[in-house]
Amino acid sequence: TGMLTGCGSDTTKITEGMQLVETLDYQGALNAFDEAEAQKEDSRLIARGRGIASMGLTEYDQAVEYFTQALELSDGWVQNVDYDMNYYLAAAYTKNGQPAEAKKVYDAILGLKPEEKDAYFLRGSAELELGDYESAKADFDQAISMDPKNYDRLIEIYEALAAHGYREVGQEYLQNVLDTAKQLDAYDSGRIYYYLGEYQKAYLALDEARDKGGADSYLYLGRAYAATGDYNYASSVYNNYLSKQGPNAEIYNELGLCEMAKKEYQNALAAFQAGKQIEGNSLMQTLCFNEIVAYEYLEDYQQAEILMNAYLQNYPDDQTAIREQQFLSTR
Repeated sequence: TGMLTGCGSDTTKITEGMQLVETLDYQGALNAFDEAEAQKEDSRLIARGRGIASMGLTEYDQAVEYFTQALELSDGWVQNVDYDMNYYLAAAYTKNGQPAEAKKVYDAILGLKPEEKDAYFLRGSAELELGDYESAKADFDQAISMDPKNYDRLIEIYEALAAHGYREVGQEYLQNVLDTAKQLDAYDSGRIYYYLGEYQKAYLALDEARDKGGADSYLYLGRAYAATGDYNYASSVYNNYLSKQGPNAEIYNELGLCEMAKKEYQNALAAFQAGKQIEGNSLMQTLCFNEIVAYEYLEDYQQAEILMNAYLQNYPDDQTAIREQQFLSTR
């Protein structure tokens, strides 16, 4: 048994670095990966970790280098981690405004693994960025045909098309589901009606879905009412969820937006701040930005500017925020 004494200290510096990435401490993570390198840990996983941390710091050039390096350290056998790193590399290219490079990575993934549904969708998105609508549509068609009941993906495709000026094409995909799908549940049909702009049909279906659906049913139900201008009812939907189910960052954010629309800026501020209290939520950047906007509407420009400076340290590539900061500095 004398051999086992060291087993408490076997967590590697790489593991520690990845845990820091999860808590969004990217600089701390990079320091841990430096220590991992000094201790001669797995150089591929170090490069991968550094790439992910660089993405977090919005240093996409740097991330591209690290992921490329990690892939070049391959021994020639393609493993699952290679696909994972290729997806990260493509995401870094996309964030860095290099859709042509991203597309090449997806080409490579699909060349080796033609059953990768995600890669078709992501390659289609890159092709839209490149203005190649025909190829994008072919890839989206392929992604849908491989997974026709994945309505989350269908909505992502709709949103990608709408963002590039092809809303009607996106809506054709959605309408097609309504026309052909057998047994579409109330939640899915409600969401689809919402994106088709048929808000009354949306909220009738979503009202029915509310009891069995989770937070998303409430989110879409509130959005459908908000889209018709009924912010009071939308707010009550969100408050109803919060009182029954407890805190939820997305619900708080939507509630805040409704309160803003009602010009209830103090209530809006409270909602955004409540959302920020939720540990590890994925909407932190949005909530922080909306909190700043609420302070501006309350004409507390000093507090808005303090928060904006902190925000830009965390999210230095947010162009909207940079313009907003210039506005605040003139107040």
